[in-house]
Amino acid sequence: NKASYAHAWQDYQAVASYDRETWFRVDTEYSNGVVTINHTPARQTLYFAYFAPYTTERYYDFLADIGASPLLNRDSLGETIDGQVIDYLKIGDGPKQYWVIARQHPGETMASWWMEGFLKTLLDETSADANRLREKATVHIIPCMNLDGARRGHLRTNAAGIDLNRAWRNASVDKSPEVYATRAAMEAHGVDFFLDVHGDEAIANNFLDSAEGISTWNEAHADRFDRFSKALLQQSRDFQDREGYPTPAPGKANLDIATNFVADHWQCLAMTLEMPFKDAAVNPDPVYGWSPERCRSFAKDCLAVMASFEHHNP
Repeated sequence: NKASYAHAWQDYQAVASYDRETWFRVDTEYSNGVVTINHTPARQTLYFAYFAPYTTERYYDFLADIGASPLLNRDSLGETIDGQVIDYLKIGDGPKQYWVIARQHPGETMASWWMEGFLKTLLDETSADANRLREKATVHIIPCMNLDGARRGHLRTNAAGIDLNRAWRNASVDKSPEVYATRAAMEAHGVDFFLDVHGDEAIANNFLDSAEGISTWNEAHADRFDRFSKALLQQSRDFQDREGYPTPAPGKANLDIATNFVADHWQCLAMTLEMPFKDAAVNPDPVYGWSPERCRSFAKDCLAVMASFEHHNP
């Protein structure tokens, strides 16, 4: 009950695995400040996790796996505080500048599982949606913003103890080099679309959070977000638009948060995608809950909407 989001234990089901590849849900209850997992293992060794882990080893293996694609340009934006390379991927050569980042909060591993599905699909030359997106946009991708936090086992911060998604307005080389380098690259190329992929402990559904509340929010911002959200609702059975974060009062949005900063600075469609640690209640799976495979599948739906999205203003 001293966890960062203790209220999120309610209705939570832990994940378990025998082989660390397939993770299934097990009976879990939260009462009087205590989390209790009730499960009888079928084998001698069983692993438990908050959500299916995504190791840095898997991250580098995945980048090596997709590295052979002729469609992929891989570069570096610099180094993290711990000396890890900040990987920067570029796919497509269309005129629109799309930016997709994931794992600002290292404990939200569903973002990396989503990124696997997104990149695999975007590099698929047989995918009509991917072909369309690559033709209309240059897609800039930071597949893991917070490699130091991921390797260290942090929930939300980097090696300097900084929450990267609270560092966008005043990013610094010494404390938040990941955001500083990403912002510099965005300034160099421009931004027409921005998606920041996360996970949420409490809300048992997938949802999008907009930049409503920034001082420059207007009809054009609202129209773009509404059209994208409605298109994703039609595209995916795993998405919903009823639950989400409360909207800040006009002009009160926190510009330290990536989505708010980007929307305000570049006057473009900027969104935060949140996926559950629990399950997508609109389309529940009692065995696996929200899972790595469903993250990857949901990424394909998101890509399909990105490919068909029109940027016109009202």
